[in-house]
Amino acid sequence: MTNMENLNKYNEIFTEVFGVKPEALDANFSKENVESWDSVHQLNLVTLAEETFDVMLDPEDILAFTSYEAGKEILRRQDVEL
Repeated sequence: MTNMENLNKYNEIFTEVFGVKPEALDANFSKENVESWDSVHQLNLVTLAEETFDVMLDPEDILAFTSYEAGKEILRRQDVEL
């Protein structure tokens, strides 16, 4: 998959979980700034990311998946090109 396809899939995960438009996804999209971000949403993000990119995240990565940018970095460490 190309970087663009992966990025689009990554964005789709966030738009599905949070019900936002892709334009809302930026460096400020995080647990601190998104009112609806809770543990259920975070778990849904992680589950969808693992399924979409066929990876298994470590518990510390799951806990650190607290923003749009952090998720990208975590997936890059799993050799997912975004």
